[in-house]
This record gives sequence, C-alpha cells and structure tokens, in this order.
Amino acid sequence: MRNNTGKLAAVVSVIMAVVVVGFFLMKNRGSGTKIGADNFIHIGNGAEPKDLDPHICTGVPEFHIIMNIFEGLVGKDPRTLDPIPGVAEKWEVSQDGLHYTFHLRKNAKWSNGDPVTAQDFVYSWIRLLKPETAAEYAYQGYYFKNGKLFNEGKLKDTSQLGFKAVDDYTIQANLENPTPFFLSLLYHHSLYPVHQKTIEKFGQRWTRPENMVTNGAFALDRWEMNKIISIKKNPNYWDKDTVKLAGAHYYPTENLDTEEKMFRRGELHITNEVPLEKILTWQADKTGVYQTGPYLGNYFYWINVTKPPLDNKLVRRALNLGFDRTKIVKFVTRGGQAPAQFFTPPGTGNFMPKSALPADLSLVAEAKKLLAQAGYPEGKGLPPIEILYNSHPGHKKIAEALQEMWKSNLGVEIKLFNQEWKVYLDTMRTKNYQLGRQGWIGDYNDPNTFLDMLMSDNGNNRSGWASQAYDAVMAKAQKERNLNKRLVYFQQAEELIMEDLPVIPIYIYTRTFLKHAAVQGWYPNIEDIHPLKNVSLAATTLAKAD
Repeated sequence: MRNNTGKLAAVVSVIMAVVVVGFFLMKNRGSGTKIGADNFIHIGNGAEPKDLDPHICTGVPEFHIIMNIFEGLVGKDPRTLDPIPGVAEKWEVSQDGLHYTFHLRKNAKWSNGDPVTAQDFVYSWIRLLKPETAAEYAYQGYYFKNGKLFNEGKLKDTSQLGFKAVDDYTIQANLENPTPFFLSLLYHHSLYPVHQKTIEKFGQRWTRPENMVTNGAFALDRWEMNKIISIKKNPNYWDKDTVKLAGAHYYPTENLDTEEKMFRRGELHITNEVPLEKILTWQADKTGVYQTGPYLGNYFYWINVTKPPLDNKLVRRALNLGFDRTKIVKFVTRGGQAPAQFFTPPGTGNFMPKSALPADLSLVAEAKKLLAQAGYPEGKGLPPIEILYNSHPGHKKIAEALQEMWKSNLGVEIKLFNQEWKVYLDTMRTKNYQLGRQGWIGDYNDPNTFLDMLMSDNGNNRSGWASQAYDAVMAKAQKERNLNKRLVYFQQAEELIMEDLPVIPIYIYTRTFLKHAAVQGWYPNIEDIHPLKNVSLAATTLAKAD
C-alpha cells in the first residue's frame, strides 16, 4: 500500500505511569474550553505530508488526510473492510470478472457545488496514467485495459483505455484480467477523482487550501507547514447528515516523545504511535487508552542492488542471515511484532508464505561463509555500508541494533544516515542509497499488494532489482481466478524474492497507539482505515493541561 513513517515500542519510569493516570483531570489553559468542545478531533499524524495530490502521494501520513477529503467510486466498511458504495451508489460485474458498470449518485458534488460526474473519473484516471504525471502509483491503473501501454507511452489514444463515461452518471471499466480485489482497489487514493478545472487553473498550487476543491466528507481548510493541517465538514457532501464531526486537526508528530506528551496534556485524541520507551508503561495503564492489534504491513530494508558491494547476492544473503530478528521485536520494538521470515505478512488474503529466513542467529555461520566467498572474510575489505532512514527515534534504534549485530556477528561496518520525510522519499526514489528503511502497509487484503511492488515496472520498487522470472509468475497470479492456484503463484514469487534478496525483511507490524475514550466509531481493522465520516466525539472530552 503506502509508505509508512514508522511504528515501534519500549520502557519508562514508574513516575510516568502516575502522570498518565492523572491526565484526564487536567485543566485547560485560561479559557476553560476543552479540546474537542468545538467538535474537532485532534490527531497526531507522524510526518509532515509531502503533498495532498492523490496521484502524487505515496505515504500513510498523506493518505490519512486524502481519504477524508476525497471519495472514490467505492468506500470501505470501517468494521469489515468490505467494499461499500461511495460516489457509485451501485454497480454490476460481468460473469467473467472483466467488465464493471458503475452508476454514480446524482447528488454527489464537489466542495464548490459542481456535480461529480463520470467524466471526472475518466479525466483523473487518464491523469494518473499519463507519463508526464510521473505517478509512482501509476501501476494501480494497469488493471484497466491498456493502462500499462498508455503509461509507458506505447499507446497515445485515450479512447483505447479500459474505461469510459457512458453518460454523466455511468462509467464502464474494462480490465486486463479478472481482478478479485478490484473493488477494494478503488478505495486507493490513486483512483480518486480530482477536479479538472481547479488543476488547470492553479497547476501545482491546486492543493493549497485557498484553491483546493475536493469531493469527500471534509474539505481542506488550513495548512500551516510543520504545524497543522485542518479539514472541515463539507456542506456539499452527498452524505453530510452522516458526518458528526465539525472537522479534524492533523499535527506533524514525528517526534514521538512530543506526541505522547501532547496526548497526556490533553492536546490530542489520537496518537500516530507510541514511543518505544513508553510501551511497557502504557501496556500497564488501566484507563483503556492504549490500543494495539494486527496491522497489514511489513517493516524491511530495501537493498539497492545497483550499488557495490550490494550488487553481490552473497553479501545480500549474509546480511539477511547475520542478525537476530527475534531480539529486534523482543527488546527494541516491544509492540508484539513478529519476526519477518518472508516478505508478505502471513494471513494476507489467506496466504501463508513459507518461512525462508531465520528468526534468530541459527544461520550466522552460513552468513560468515557467504561473506568469505564474496571476498570479505570476517568483513575484512568490505567498505562501510550505509543505512538510510527517515528521521524518527524508532527507526534510529532499529538501525543502531542492526549496526551492532552486523558488526559483532559479521565484522561488517555500518554507517547511519537519516533524512526528513520528504527528502528521504526523494532519496529513495532516485536510488541514492545503499540500505533504505521501508514500511509498507497493504492497500487491500491480498498478497498482490505486497508482491507487485517488486515487479520490474513498479513505481515503488526502490531496489533496482528486475527479474523476468518474477514478472512472469506475478503476471500469472494476476490473471488467475482460482484462489488456490493464485496462492501457488504467490509462493513461487516469494521464493524468487528469497533467492535474490533485494530486501531485508525485519518484522511484521502491529498497530500501537493511544486513543481517548471520547472517540467513537474508530473501529480496529488490519488496514488501519478510519473514515472520519463514521467517527464522533462523546461528551467526555480531553482538557488541555496548564
């Protein structure tokens, strides 16, 4: 799915626990107005968003906001994650699974009052696929007939693309192959509609609050860089009567200590995560604000296979075998994560990949032999390898743990390098790194959402790895309608990844965060999707601290 800024866990003092229990009683500064009394929810959102253009963004911090100010053809039930009507009030699917007909609501409007039409989707999907848009998620449009050919510049005629507006409120989509997860895929922000006239008028500045026109339950109201992004209820939204909140304030809270203190002071209803040092304390808290559960994501390092010495498969395998994944999740992250012995999180779409990597140091002797075969006995002669991660205390601690393990187990020297979120994304995109931290959250509950990322033409493949065999088996999986056969192909894809190892899987995510009891309608689910149109605030609200 989306680039994730982080998610981790750990220890704190007994004194802090006492402070935690008392934060509900804290008074507001001066005015006596309680946070949330204006019916705005306050949310810690991790990194400052790179942009809010649905066709440009790839990150989770961006998606949290985009999913609430835009709406696609299909929504997702926040409890079950089943597809539900969005802009499309109903649809039909052909028996062969290749043809979809969507019927749009005639009362769906943009925030400026314009009607949302089938042509808006046609324009938006063409924009996603245009090579000049340079959308990293352009491949989400490859499921449409001829989408890939158009994106690669091999087809110019847009009328040959697999979608068309039959009339203002009917759109037909024709797919390359039967795609079991297609309806869920339509919830992805890359397939949301955008307002053509606004983009043509304002260009790159179309996402500024004074310019932006959207069609979701909320509209962008304020954006102060590195301070706050505010959205407010959209009075033109077709389902406005369902929306209980007046709006939401999102804060860039990449500094987890600051975010946790904001929560304890009563300045946040929801945190993005819990600092590693505070996990044990919050686990012991009895107020019910600590939240944890499964999360459809994997934490791994990309390996840039185009840069020596990591172009050598022996070195890549040695690094994969030369650290203890169990110790990472037990002593560093501490949030119930599982060691990643494969790439795809187990249970994704009923897929249970076979373990191919050790959870401990049981194969460290083999790792040493591989380094020696590569010409670097005990790490001698191997130039220092650099780990790049986005600025975040949890990522730093994981990198430091790996640095120590690879040094003590293999004699490999590691240097650490961190960058602010936006810069980090650009550095990874241009492949100006050796090892790069990555968190990937599934866009839908199917193995394809993880495995297609490693295909040669995928815009989110940061490794430089290209395998014709891998592309071929993934193409078979994407064409296959039989579930059991699809799972066989996915296992073959996993084995090809584990053979060449363009990645270093580290752990499978869990979600850990803090949620005030006033927040209602925030249902736990493995995709961590919480549409604010379903959320409300109870009368009990947080008070700010003195």
